[in-house]
Amino acid sequence: MRIGLLTGGGDCPGLNAVIAAAVKKGILHHGDQFVGFLEGWRGVLDNNTMPLTLETVDGIITKGGTILRTSRTNVRKIEGGLEKCKENIKANQLDALIAIGGDDTQSVTNALTAIGVPGVGVPKTIDNDLNGTDVCFGFDTAVSIATEAIDRLHTTAEAHNRVIVCEVMGRDAGWIALTAGVAGNAHVVLVPEKPIDLNHVCALLKYNHDHGKKYGIVVVAEGAKLPDSGEQAIKGTKVDSFGHARLSGIAELLANKIEEQTGYETRSVNLGHTQRGGTPTAFDRMLATRYGLAALDLVHAGQFGRLVVLRGTEIQSITLAEAISKNRTVDDHFLEILTGLEPAV
Repeated sequence: MRIGLLTGGGDCPGLNAVIAAAVKKGILHHGDQFVGFLEGWRGVLDNNTMPLTLETVDGIITKGGTILRTSRTNVRKIEGGLEKCKENIKANQLDALIAIGGDDTQSVTNALTAIGVPGVGVPKTIDNDLNGTDVCFGFDTAVSIATEAIDRLHTTAEAHNRVIVCEVMGRDAGWIALTAGVAGNAHVVLVPEKPIDLNHVCALLKYNHDHGKKYGIVVVAEGAKLPDSGEQAIKGTKVDSFGHARLSGIAELLANKIEEQTGYETRSVNLGHTQRGGTPTAFDRMLATRYGLAALDLVHAGQFGRLVVLRGTEIQSITLAEAISKNRTVDDHFLEILTGLEPAV
C-alpha cells in the first residue's frame, strides 16, 4: 500500500515515535510506501510532501516535535479545501491516510472520510482531553515537566515566604493541572471544570500560613475561569482557524488578586510551551509506538474512519465521530482527589 502521514495541531512529544512505528512496520512487514505531508493539513492542501523511509525515521523516536512539522490549518473553512485535499491525496496515489492530532485535526479527518478519503486517526494532545481514550501520548511528558517545575517553585517560594501561582496548559480540561498539582504537592489546584472561589483559595493559603508554612504554591490551568467574570484569561483578540482564542495570563491576574486579598507577596509563573518541548518520556515513546503500529493495522484491515485509543492496557479503536463528539474533562471522581487533600477551611 501507499500511505500518507501528517501531524496536525500543536506539537507534542511522541509524534515522531508514531511516525517511526507506522513506517517501520509498514515497510518491514507489508512492503508499504509512505508519503509525509508537511505542516499538517496545510501540507495536504498545498501538496507539500517528503518521502518517509527507514532512513528518514531512524532514531527519531527520541526526539520531541515532529519531523513533518505542523500547523493549525482548518481546511473546512477554506472554500473548496476538502475537495482540494482529496485531489492531492489522489494525485499522490495514496491508498490511505494516517492523521495524528487532537479533536481539531480529527474533525478534518472525519470530514474527509465522509467524502471518500480512507483515513484513520491517532490521538494527540498534551491536554489529555480527547474523548474515548484513557491517555493521549505527550500528556505524561507535559506532566513530568510541570511537576519538576512545581518542585523547584517550592524551594524558592519557601525561601522568600511567597505565594507562587504556576500556570500550566489545559484549555477546557484540567488534567495537567490536577496531575502535576497533586504530584507536586501544590497547596491549591484550580481547573476549568470547577469555578474559582477566591475566598476559598485565600483561606487555604491562610491555613498554611497559620500552621507553619509561610509560603504557598497554586497550580492553575490556563483555561480556568476568572473568579469575578467567570471568563477565561485571553491574550489578544485573534483566534486560530478552529476558533480558539489564545489563552494566557490567568496566573498573573490571580496572583494580583491573592496578594490584594491576603497581603502575602505573590508571584506568577507561566510554564507555557516548555510543557510541549523536549524529549518524550519512556511512557510516551512506548504509547506513541503502540498507537503507530495499531493505526497501520487499521489501514491494512480496511477499518477507516476510526481512531486508535487506549482502554485500560489494551489498544482498541472507536469511530472518529465519537472521538470528536465532546472533550474528555476532569469529572467529580478525580476532583474528589483535590478535596480529599485539602484542609477543612
